[in-house]
Amino acid sequence: MQKRPPANQAKESIGSPLSKSDRIEIIETLDRCIREAEYNQFTLKIPNEEGRLQKRPGMHYHFKPEIFVQNSGWTEFKVPSETITVKPGEACIMPAGVPHQEKISSAKDPFRNLVVGFYSNAISVHLAFEVESGKPEIDVIEFYDAPNLQTFLALTNSLVENNQKVGPTRDHIVKGLSIALFAMIRDLVEHGNEGINQDIGKVFQAKWIIREQISNTELNVKMLAERLQCSPDYLSHLFNTQTGEKLTHYIQRIRIEGAALALQTTPLYVSEIAWSAGFSDPAYFARVFKKFLDMSPAEYRAQSEERRRKEEARPKTIYYDREDYSAGESYRK
Repeated sequence: MQKRPPANQAKESIGSPLSKSDRIEIIETLDRCIREAEYNQFTLKIPNEEGRLQKRPGMHYHFKPEIFVQNSGWTEFKVPSETITVKPGEACIMPAGVPHQEKISSAKDPFRNLVVGFYSNAISVHLAFEVESGKPEIDVIEFYDAPNLQTFLALTNSLVENNQKVGPTRDHIVKGLSIALFAMIRDLVEHGNEGINQDIGKVFQAKWIIREQISNTELNVKMLAERLQCSPDYLSHLFNTQTGEKLTHYIQRIRIEGAALALQTTPLYVSEIAWSAGFSDPAYFARVFKKFLDMSPAEYRAQSEERRRKEEARPKTIYYDREDYSAGESYRK
């Protein structure tokens, strides 16, 4: 188990990439989840989804699910309808849109957990520790390109859905989905494309803060510079020099990528998606969206739905001399 870093060191290294020992710790944690799931010893806790997408005092929510695996210490999640405690060796999936509040404790051993987050085109994996009494903070973090993000989300959301079911097949489904999900995350950590992590220093940290704070309407270059203890001009120049992209453009691009995904995959109103992407003014959001994608949010959603309809209208089976649009027929007498 990695030793808890001093609080002053942790704040200076927030957003640091994984070291070799960090990666080993994460892989060993994921291996344990897979092994325990295989032997029906895995404890997965998923809170009730009551109050989804509601603003609650002292709580926050995300538009995609989060995965927590407790290594030591414990985490208490308070949601609108209940409170659940995640103990060492247990895992929790916080469903998308569920307001929650986190409280942690070191208990006998220093607090340590593994957290997996999903973004518009990437997956983050980080290790957290107790930076001050009851408050978790990121120790190290890494982002991975995820062209198959929808597969990860489908597995995670299916776990949330099936965990609430009862019946003889429920345990088999949860077991299979758990093994598949944690095995895919493990493979990502061990072999994933780390192009997102090639940046160093303040550029890496800026990208991490942007992805963590993407729904914050106050997110801008000045805020980033204050967090990273440098001037806005210096940070903008450094970011542009290292990445070839203006920092202001990067912030807007990440916001629009997230909004585009939400338009494709959720029934949320455009104004709600604008807010979730960090735009307080839906009209301004629409202008920025059109600047990036050459169409309005409504047009983008309509185009996505039309693509789906065309996909569904394609023939089900292709033969040498014909196409079959039926789902099949029963010939039982």
